[in-house]
Amino acid sequence: MTRPPTTSGVRDSVVATAVAPHPVAARPRGRRVRPGRLGTLAVFLAPAVVLFLLLVIAPIVVASYASLYKWNGFGLPENFVGLDNYTRAFGDATFRGDLWRGLVLIVLSLLIQLPVALGLAMLLNQPLRGRSVYRLVFFAPYVLSEVTTAVLFTLVFSPNRGLGDTLTSLLGADAGTIFADPDTVLIAVFLVVSWKYFGFYMILYLAGRQSIPKEIHEAATVDGAGAWQAFRHVTLPLLGPTIRISVFLSVIGTIQLFDMVWVLTGGGPIHASETMAVTMYQYGFRRFEVGYASAISIVMFLLSMLFALFYQRIVMRRDTEGALTTQGGQR
Repeated sequence: MTRPPTTSGVRDSVVATAVAPHPVAARPRGRRVRPGRLGTLAVFLAPAVVLFLLLVIAPIVVASYASLYKWNGFGLPENFVGLDNYTRAFGDATFRGDLWRGLVLIVLSLLIQLPVALGLAMLLNQPLRGRSVYRLVFFAPYVLSEVTTAVLFTLVFSPNRGLGDTLTSLLGADAGTIFADPDTVLIAVFLVVSWKYFGFYMILYLAGRQSIPKEIHEAATVDGAGAWQAFRHVTLPLLGPTIRISVFLSVIGTIQLFDMVWVLTGGGPIHASETMAVTMYQYGFRRFEVGYASAISIVMFLLSMLFALFYQRIVMRRDTEGALTTQGGQR
């Protein structure tokens, strides 16, 4: 018969376990990719790399090369002018106006479009009757293409026969000239752009708001925080990453704004609504000054890249570091 372990035997085993040297945890080493797996990765990554080289890197290289020549787009560029196209761009009043108008649109977007989208997102997060319908209605303009939106508003504000002109004429205003007046055309373009995109930012903010745990707001309410205090000190800080992403998308989108402005106004009247992309198109495909248009495109690329690098390095640094820390902790 096997005897049960005695107390002294258990004590001895515990002591032996305690004094036994513990194995030293092995340091994590970098994962080595096996040759077979490396070939699989190469097969799957090759199409994406080829497309990236053809559709992103190659156009940048070609535009950079063409911007150093006075070239009409036919044949091979031969008349080398160096940086003259760039000095011409920054010396042109129209291009400097493009920079100013782009800055105005960016400021208006940050001060009006994004706050309105945030307010609607907070409102539609409340338990309202039919809020799903409201969300659908507000998001619907984003589904339309830029060209469709521009044509729609062109018809709405057509002189003497548009719906907008008819309604505003009852109030004594003249909406038919809203896109023909240099003093109002930029504001009109901004309103159309805002109507098109505010639904996208609203859904973005709404998704960010719904990702915040309810327990945090319940704790703030228990501590005596009112609705505004809870929004100011709980909701808004936790929406910080979403807000920073929306600002980044808004600025980059404004720098590249083209198709909606082109269909609405063509950059007129007298360049009052022209953007850098419209100016580039005018010189490249209307005046056949492809070298100068390429220089403008490189300036747009550099502005976007510098802003993206600065914004991600300074503003979004906490978000990216937090994501890396979370991934490191989950491994």
